[in-house]
Amino acid sequence: MNSRIQDRFNSLRAEGRKAFIPYIMFGDPDTGTTESLILMLEDCGADVIELGVPFTDPLADGPTIQMAAERALAQGVTLKGIIRAVASIREKTDIPIVLMTYYNPVYKYGDVRFVRDAANAGVDGVIIPDLPPDEAHEFISEARGRNLDTIFLLAPTSTEERIRLVARASRGFVYYVSMTGITGSKLKMDDSIKRLIGKIKAVSDKPVCVGFGVSTPDQAKAMAAVADGVIIGSAIVKTINTAPSKLEKFLLGLRKAI
Repeated sequence: MNSRIQDRFNSLRAEGRKAFIPYIMFGDPDTGTTESLILMLEDCGADVIELGVPFTDPLADGPTIQMAAERALAQGVTLKGIIRAVASIREKTDIPIVLMTYYNPVYKYGDVRFVRDAANAGVDGVIIPDLPPDEAHEFISEARGRNLDTIFLLAPTSTEERIRLVARASRGFVYYVSMTGITGSKLKMDDSIKRLIGKIKAVSDKPVCVGFGVSTPDQAKAMAAVADGVIIGSAIVKTINTAPSKLEKFLLGLRKAI
């Protein structure tokens, strides 16, 4: 049985369209706002929503998302609370939801329990940057048993062997990190992104989505030309906190560009 993520990409592919995947940190600026933000993202044309799980040591994240995590943690946001909130949100929307978390909160929760509770709540996929697929065999097995998509990352430095491994282990889509560095870094637009996506496509028919560094409609348009979807996080998180009145217009501009 396909997940909601797989069904969404099948529909997009049939329509010749690309996926808009916004990222927000759960609980930023506050927990009460997150649900309304999810519904706004859907209204503005999001295809999949990435929900960040706040963590004290987010190694892959830049200052914007680190500060968002700090604000969420200050309010007592936990992985268990996020899963509960997704179950509540599911009463209002069936948009695919992916949790982006580091492994430590999952480990503390317990792999089996986390997969069960997340799937039962209506979470569709999970991204764990510090859990590589060659160390995730049990987690992948549990997730597949619950139809929870496991989404792994590839980078510009990935070898062909790594590309094959990640392509096999990923469900839903493959996450291509457009640069070596942290989220929110400046994106360098060149042919290397197109080349590596081509290598991924040569060994897998799974959708490939690009994230890290995409912050403007022009960049989103360029990425959508070579990938199946575009993931945008830091720019959205920054707008939520510094210019919330401009958020809807910004999101609609990104959707149109993609």
